Amino acid sequence: MRKFTSLNEDVKFGRHMIEEDKILYQDNDFFIMFDGFPTSPGHILIITNGPEETYFDLSQSKKNKLSEMLDKAKEIVESQYEPDGYNIGMNCGEAAGQTVMQFHCHLIPRYTGDVENPRGGVRHSVMGKGYY
Repeated sequence: MRKFTSLNEDVKFGRHMIEEDKILYQDNDFFIMFDGFPTSPGHILIITNGPEETYFDLSQSKKNKLSEMLDKAKEIVESQYEPDGYNIGMNCGEAAGQTVMQFHCHLIPRYTGDVENPRGGVRHSVMGKGYY
């Protein structure tokens, strides 16, 4: 796995300085690290190196690159875990639950039996909407 770290830049996630040994992968646009408060084993974050706060603030180039970063993050997860599925999530704005105002995408590994009934997936982010 290729790992790139900039020797001249501090890496931050919001107001938090990220220690170099926590960075699993980095390029000029994004860095990848495990979530500090994981929802499941292997929960990983893809975080912009720039000032963008939400997905909608990313340039088209970065939006396109995000697909590559999701594949890279999945590769990292699967090098250490054996998930049965994934949820991909982005909280855009405080009303959506975003607490660190720097763009980040969650890749959340899912495991058979981790919840009684996974039907509805991310729809459960709004109470009562997951069951249909």
